Amino acid sequence: MGKKKVVLLPADEVDFSTVKYEDEKIESPHITGSILKLFVNVLEAPGIGPLIISALRKKNKMVVPLRNTIIPETPMFKPEFPPQEPEQGVDLVDEAGCPEDRVAIALNCLPEHDAASCWNDDLATSFRYWKIRDFAYAYRARLATPSMIAEKIISALEEFNRANPSTPFLISYDVEDVRKQAAISTQRFEEGNPISILDGVFMAIKDDIDCYPYPSKGGTTWLHEVRPVNKDAVSVSRLRSCGVILIGKANMHELGLGTTGNNANYGTTRNPHAHDRYTGGSSSGPAAIVASGLCSAALGTDGGGSVRIPSSLCGVVGLKTTYGRTDMRGSLCDAGTVEIIGPIASSVEDAMLVYAAILGSSPADRISLKPSPPCFPNLTFEGRSSALGSLRLGKYTEWFNDVQSSEISQKCEDVLKRLSEAYDCKTVEISIPELHEMRTAHVVSIGSESLCSLNPHCEEGNCSKLTYDTRTNLALFRSFSATDYVAAQKFRRRIMYYHMELFKKVDIIVTPTTGMTAPVITPSALEFGESNLQVSGYLMRFVVAANLLGLPAISIPIGYDKDGLPIGLQLLGRPWGEATILRVAHVIEERDDLIKDLELSKTEIVDLEEEVESLKVTVPLSVASDIEKQSSSSHDLVKTLTTENDRLKVDLNAFKGEIRVLHEKLVKIQHDNHKNCSSDPKVTQLNFCISNLKIDIEHKINTIIDLKSKQSPPTLMKDQHLTRK
Repeated sequence: MGKKKVVLLPADEVDFSTVKYEDEKIESPHITGSILKLFVNVLEAPGIGPLIISALRKKNKMVVPLRNTIIPETPMFKPEFPPQEPEQGVDLVDEAGCPEDRVAIALNCLPEHDAASCWNDDLATSFRYWKIRDFAYAYRARLATPSMIAEKIISALEEFNRANPSTPFLISYDVEDVRKQAAISTQRFEEGNPISILDGVFMAIKDDIDCYPYPSKGGTTWLHEVRPVNKDAVSVSRLRSCGVILIGKANMHELGLGTTGNNANYGTTRNPHAHDRYTGGSSSGPAAIVASGLCSAALGTDGGGSVRIPSSLCGVVGLKTTYGRTDMRGSLCDAGTVEIIGPIASSVEDAMLVYAAILGSSPADRISLKPSPPCFPNLTFEGRSSALGSLRLGKYTEWFNDVQSSEISQKCEDVLKRLSEAYDCKTVEISIPELHEMRTAHVVSIGSESLCSLNPHCEEGNCSKLTYDTRTNLALFRSFSATDYVAAQKFRRRIMYYHMELFKKVDIIVTPTTGMTAPVITPSALEFGESNLQVSGYLMRFVVAANLLGLPAISIPIGYDKDGLPIGLQLLGRPWGEATILRVAHVIEERDDLIKDLELSKTEIVDLEEEVESLKVTVPLSVASDIEKQSSSSHDLVKTLTTENDRLKVDLNAFKGEIRVLHEKLVKIQHDNHKNCSSDPKVTQLNFCISNLKIDIEHKINTIIDLKSKQSPPTLMKDQHLTRK
């Protein structure tokens, strides 16, 4: 008896209110080391290999949607977008113009820059991300030169390579070429003729994007032998014309066919936040080199979250542009329908400046896609206040909460609450039909397109030189038929319709970027790789809509889990809606920076509590925790103030009253900050007030301690050794 077929309603007849969310559970073994070698040999064997793949496909419900379902829609072989309403509060640019002019317009959209802020810290001991404008200020003020920075970066790269375990950020780089580029840039500054704000800024290029004279290996050991590089990719050429110094080709998961960043050929790049953790992939090197602070930005490619996943896991910003917004010519994935080239940066403003340089559709895409004119959000207070208040943020709660740890969804939920309270953004509950079918359609699309480009080389025997986890994926891709591919494109049209309907009700769809934080590197995976589709499922849970449908999306860091690993939030926008997601991302980042600026270190808090422990006084000075929770009332600055003997009660109660007055001042400052922090990104006055308040509080505590030392027996004080920072 034949299998029962499924008949789908036309997409425009689907009732969104009846949609039920199904938890994604991927059934696949986690295999590493020599067992993976054996498993791959079996998968590639005639007869038994296809049987294993067929069983895995059935277990993961990939067969019914593709082969037993009647889909009434026609195929959509590449993203097609309906006309979009113009974005508000933006500056338009000419995508056919020169990159330097676009960068200058983007620069004018940024808020005022505190030029000297990067020199306030002890540069020898403190860590901070230098933004592009920080470098520009240093060069123009003759505080540093590109040649000086080049030597620092070269030294750091050598140190990382010597480290145990090593952290191979780059696959190909030439020290003398970096020095030569830096010297030319230095000369331009000495002559007073820098090309743009990007002049002298150091960037890495993912190994699947052409950057002459380096080869493009795609993380393999052989691809450069059959595909020589004769010139820069279009996006790289645009960066070079702005004066960017290109330091080399960044590490990646081989051929982009993986989500962890594992690369057994050149070594696995490690997460700067925890060296026993993956960076995420496939743009592992670009994300890690930015997260380490060596570069303000890097270029990656994103066909299945490959910019956003590592950005989230490494705690940096990753922008995936609308399909066709950037010219893909000169990249290994320039013939696909799901990939883009996008920036990874340490800040939203840096991502925007790099985006300004590389944007511009190919001639073919301008004809077929008819892109809306590119534009940049006005990020000054005057330009953004009205645009933010009317934004509607879509949240599919069951999907939103389908994460490995509730810490992730809770951090993301906190951001939504802050946006609502501070800017009156409205969170709208939504549902999205056919999420499982969307994931299936994506893997069939990217898998079939990848295999198509590799087949000629596989016929020559080169695919046997690939890593074992790549070969595992290729075995799955070979099981897809022509009818599978067409069915996937029919689902693409259905799911595009669902999202366009949702964007009539919301402006942005908000999710966690990934369903887990950085996974642990299995030691046995370093030599032969690993196959762990369950981890891939968590990492790709929220990212594939942007690729299958070609929508813009951005990942921004919003905090850390209990292990200190970064958590990312994803904003998914309308077609050509980069300006809107950049605007919201900047606001989220700005408020997060404010929280960090107001936060005392854990060590400082512990030291303070130890000093007053003899008086049983607890003084929580972390203003940031109150702001982050956005509670209606602050934690009491003095939770308890009890005495060890009756002789001190009167005096301590007097100080109690004075500290209570300071507490009321703090509450007022917090309230003012909650309402007005967006009007002054630096919040200079607020920081000044809080700094003075801390001094006042410490003065009162020291006075209490001094009083007690005079009135208490020496035996009570013999163990007190008070040290102030």
